[in-house]
Amino acid sequence: MNKILVVDDEPSIVTLLKFNLEQAGFSVITAANGLEGYELALNDSPGFIVLDLMLPGMDGMEICKRLRQEKIKTPILMLTAKDDELDKILGLELGADDYLTKPFSPREVVARVKAILRRTTDIDGTSNKEDQNISIGKLKVYPDQFEAYYNDEKLELTPKEFELLLYLAAHRGKVLSRDQLLDSVWNYDYAGDTRIVDVHISHLREKIEEDTKQPKYIKTIRGFGYKMEGPKYE
Repeated sequence: MNKILVVDDEPSIVTLLKFNLEQAGFSVITAANGLEGYELALNDSPGFIVLDLMLPGMDGMEICKRLRQEKIKTPILMLTAKDDELDKILGLELGADDYLTKPFSPREVVARVKAILRRTTDIDGTSNKEDQNISIGKLKVYPDQFEAYYNDEKLELTPKEFELLLYLAAHRGKVLSRDQLLDSVWNYDYAGDTRIVDVHISHLREKIEEDTKQPKYIKTIRGFGYKMEGPKYE
């Protein structure tokens, strides 16, 4: 059973999320403040973290930042009462895989958790691979191992960054719109919020491009989207 850590200082939200996640077949541990949540994330090895932005002791941004600095790749769904794009983008830049603004439907939380876990873990006991290993220039992607390498060095990727990289690599040479990437990689309606795609593309470029201003691998198709290409010379 997948263990989920819920970190929120509102008892009613914790109770609601715990009930609905357990009904969906997950085991749930909870924390009511940031410090406790951070310790549980480090020591109890949850398979997923639902993390409130505003917390006593240590806020969600700081928790997310520290976990990623510790090389902990556990998927994180950030909850925020602020309908502020800057908060959302900052959370994604710090390594969160997704965000959801309060008030929300608990059923939507469960759906989003499952959508992320489908691509990052083995929910059904079956292997979840895209196709076969992919090699493009100095870039190598291994779906089975959920790993990618550039110039023979393992890339430190969040689950969502890996999913996006795999999708781009599997569709090498094809122009993919932001909406197409949003629908295929995130797997649910973001109401046209394609900025999340741009943020993740920027993160990938920082890890696989020698010059992010003149990318060789992930090309921008102005006014439309992106395309994965192999460099002409390596």
